Amino acid sequence: MGNSEAIPARVLMPTWRKFMPIAARGLPYEAQDVFAAVDDVDLVALEPGSGFRWKQMWQRRLLWRDITKRLAYLNPGLKRVRLQKDYDLLVQVCTSWWDLFYINAIDGWTDRCRTKICILDELWVGWLPLFKYWLPALRRFDHLFVAYEGTAKPLSEAVGRPCHFLPSAVDVLRFSPFPNPPARAIDVYSMGRRWDGVHRSLLELSRSKEIFYIYDTAQDAGDMKLQDPAQHRSMLGNLAKRTWFFMVAPAKMGVPEETFGQIEIGYRYFEGAAAGTIMLGKAPECPAFGRLFDWPDPVIPIQPDGSDIVETIRRLRLNPERLQEMSRRNAVEALLRHDWVYRWEQILNVAGMKPVPALANRKKLLQDLAAEGAAKKQACIA
Repeated sequence: MGNSEAIPARVLMPTWRKFMPIAARGLPYEAQDVFAAVDDVDLVALEPGSGFRWKQMWQRRLLWRDITKRLAYLNPGLKRVRLQKDYDLLVQVCTSWWDLFYINAIDGWTDRCRTKICILDELWVGWLPLFKYWLPALRRFDHLFVAYEGTAKPLSEAVGRPCHFLPSAVDVLRFSPFPNPPARAIDVYSMGRRWDGVHRSLLELSRSKEIFYIYDTAQDAGDMKLQDPAQHRSMLGNLAKRTWFFMVAPAKMGVPEETFGQIEIGYRYFEGAAAGTIMLGKAPECPAFGRLFDWPDPVIPIQPDGSDIVETIRRLRLNPERLQEMSRRNAVEALLRHDWVYRWEQILNVAGMKPVPALANRKKLLQDLAAEGAAKKQACIA
């Protein structure tokens, strides 16, 4: 719950953390936690009912041939929730297209919520023709938000609802090295997908004891079940803010059969910048990246085959002052642009709602930290 008992919640936000506590959902849950911290939110954790896994599996299988187009409106086996009040706003945060159907467990949500918003994270334009049986369910919402800018207009045209680009973000207070930057004991951190050639080169460098290299060893790390998603995100933030070089790549890199050639910004850029790392990899060739990361050297380019990664790291290390400046700039810019509070502000603007004081308080804290980080540069120059 993001509100005190004395303040009635004005926002309803369902969450799946009780039945899907996996690593890939950590960032959306983090977003919900920040949203709840800066507004009066009822964060309702849905729970699985009897036979949930079986019912969900069969609903997914049958959905692709559902000529009635009714399965998208059925509860996939979650315990039903009856709302006890009306809300000014409903916000459903969906990591995948399948999350859309979990809201069917809430009775009467379309009637008891004045404005209804759905946030869709991973949705590629090439998927839209395949989802003809469930896309009409999105018409129950007044506004749609998508994390991929290239999807916004096609989705709006397909559904007949306003669709807005909502970039990803991060709990910057969790990832930021400020106000007391820790020692960067990790040389290279590679989280999630990676280029095999780059990984092999970094392994060789690690075996020679020239770098301390951290990387995922699980084949499907995103499906890893977590004891506590918030603690997992805190651990990632603590690792990242102690890292010099952070590997980044466009969203869903290496899986062209899913992206259909669409290029978008992945999570890693926001996490890497917030932690003040030096991001190595490839900047997405899309207009959104140029607007959202428009400061000098947000990403140092390398070849995906790994042919220049060792030389790049060695060259950058020869200029510690440049490394410090790049690190500081990334962290400061993230504080001013890429915390989830700025995305919540965008949502409220679309919904026609005024923010509560907690939003301004968080923004001030972020801005004060950014000013303190920028001042460290001036102190070094002086």
